[in-house]
Amino acid sequence: MIKTFLLPGLLVIVSALSLLLNPLPAEAFSFAGQTLGGEPEIYQERSLHHPDGIGKFYMGREIAQVMGHQGANWLERFSRGIEEQPEAAIAALNLKPTSVVADIGAGTGYFSFRISPQLPQGKVWAVDVQPEMIDILNFLKSDNHADNVEPILGSITDPNLPAHSIDLALMVDAYHEFEYPREMMAGIFHALKPGGQVVLLEYRGENPLIPIKGLHKMSQKQVKKEMQAVGLRWQETKDLLPQQHMMFFQKPEDA
Repeated sequence: MIKTFLLPGLLVIVSALSLLLNPLPAEAFSFAGQTLGGEPEIYQERSLHHPDGIGKFYMGREIAQVMGHQGANWLERFSRGIEEQPEAAIAALNLKPTSVVADIGAGTGYFSFRISPQLPQGKVWAVDVQPEMIDILNFLKSDNHADNVEPILGSITDPNLPAHSIDLALMVDAYHEFEYPREMMAGIFHALKPGGQVVLLEYRGENPLIPIKGLHKMSQKQVKKEMQAVGLRWQETKDLLPQQHMMFFQKPEDA
């Protein structure tokens, strides 16, 4: 009878050889948002974070807390017309009568119902993830006789829009609150027609004097980085609004 003995050092060598021949999946070695192989994870979770954030970070940015349906009155505040100049923003979109627009994070439809009269042969998909906001949108749709506004209940990972169905996706002070920005933007990219546009209105993160909480503002540099990650190309930034960037991106014609 032959007995086999493995010395401690030899056991380590054999174990290492076994891993080389039968490696574990990379996700088994995840530390601080990075895999052992150097491939970064999409999101990082941190227990110590800003009180206005959710503790989840994307491309170096902490995602802001969502303003719930309880803030609907704030979305419809009288001063908003002065602070954000929505008519100037809508004019800068250069919409056609046949355009199909997705208002992502539509809330109460503040922009949706201002856009809809310009689209007599077109449509507005008013997308929100809160069922309470969809109820408000349906009520205001009837109240405004806006037959070309269609409320859509999205999820936190998907706008639930048909493929290649929209000419333009508009996000007004909403993107920075997306819990899954990469997945949502991938869904929006899929819904865009070739050559379609994404337009983001975000309070200027470069300006500390704008009286908005820091996590609810974004810099041009950060927005460009995040849009590029899903295949969108920056076209231009129009700084015609008092406090917000208006940034235009395009889906390639061959995508």
